[in-house]
Amino acid sequence: MPVEAARIRILNAEATRASARYVLYWAQVNRRVEQNHALAHAADLANAAGVPLLVYEGLTCDYPAANDRLHTFALEGVPGFSAGLRGMGAGHFFYLRATRKDANDLLYRLAVHAHSVVTDDYPVFIPARHNATAPARIGIPYIAVDSSCIVPMSCQDKRNYGAYTIRPRIKRQLSTYLKALEMPRLARPWRENLLSPEVAALRTTVNPAAVPALVAGCEIDHSIAPSVEYHGGAAAAGRRLDVFLEDRLRRYARESSQPSKHATSNLSPYLHFGHISALEVALSVREYAGEHKLMAEEFLEELIVRRELAFNFARFSNPAPDSLDLLPDWCKRTMAKHAADPRPYLYTAEQFERALTHDALWNAAQRELLLRGTIHGYYRMYWGKKIMEWSPTYEDALRTMIRLHDVYALDGRDPNTYTNILWCFGLHDRPWGERPVFGQLRYMSLEGMKRKTDVAAYIEEINALS
Repeated sequence: MPVEAARIRILNAEATRASARYVLYWAQVNRRVEQNHALAHAADLANAAGVPLLVYEGLTCDYPAANDRLHTFALEGVPGFSAGLRGMGAGHFFYLRATRKDANDLLYRLAVHAHSVVTDDYPVFIPARHNATAPARIGIPYIAVDSSCIVPMSCQDKRNYGAYTIRPRIKRQLSTYLKALEMPRLARPWRENLLSPEVAALRTTVNPAAVPALVAGCEIDHSIAPSVEYHGGAAAAGRRLDVFLEDRLRRYARESSQPSKHATSNLSPYLHFGHISALEVALSVREYAGEHKLMAEEFLEELIVRRELAFNFARFSNPAPDSLDLLPDWCKRTMAKHAADPRPYLYTAEQFERALTHDALWNAAQRELLLRGTIHGYYRMYWGKKIMEWSPTYEDALRTMIRLHDVYALDGRDPNTYTNILWCFGLHDRPWGERPVFGQLRYMSLEGMKRKTDVAAYIEEINALS
């Protein structure tokens, strides 16, 4: 069954190459085989053209804040992706650009013999920039396919004000898109001799044992160690999904805001790196909940409505969703009114990074980011609110939050990242009672955290990681 038209955007007006050797899928975001609409559309095009399918996956050394943690997680996903592609009869070309002097034009070299290029539709970070510039240079059709959202981003024609406005729109369309994708069978299997020898020589072979050496050989920041808890790849994502279904889903509604209870899915890094799809997670949760008579609505609200609200915000933010200028007018007015308010504490960016504040809970949340590469969602809200309260300006606070996510977070540089950070400044929220520094922005206190959560248990757990 063809991929839904609402997922597909043709970003230039070029003709297909008549003498093509293959269709090229550039996996920028969704580096998986299962429930990958971009891969499925590329397979459909290959079958229609009577040519094989080649998948190109790259990792470069020069993205902002490139470091061992992010590189390791990405590389750990490569062997499984490659094996899955071989199993369906597609080719896989992985290129690791280890140093800045290495070639940086593999997409265009591979496109020379391609019928068309299919890639991932993604509204932020490097993929968004590539999808804005590459179509004019590629010389063949350049097609972006949305495989990140369950209800495609294009189904929303404007930026939504909040969850309450997008929720009914998503629910009206959910039955159309919350369906398993059947991957087309490739009519023509991949043959290695379709690559020129000089291009084939640039391919990087990745196996699990080789990952540390590959990372060590890259011109990146080696001071940021890999996560102490998370390992990349579709198989690792699947194991975490199984744990969530079998142990945590029944507890989610009751305990998901209790970090020490471990009732969340811990899938955000895998969703961000495309090692698992929101569609697969939603279908699995719905099926398991139905079989075991569990309530899954709260989890599906977060996975679908809240996550796709973030993609909607990112899609309609120009040029990027990382500015206080994008906030509602009431947020900007209240911050202007309180910009000069005395801060109860002031910390530098370095003190925040090193978890050197007076607040043991905040320090523990920051250490979780430093060690695991994630922060539990409920404490991440507190973490962000306190950075805002303890920074000289709101702009300083925004820069600190974004930088710490860019460097340390396995789920950073994501529509959810930017949306959740700006939520601290009032995005998708409402005015509250007036108070110093925050004005009408929502306030969060340590006393409130102690009333609602087991702060001591969380701090003890994080201290044990250090």
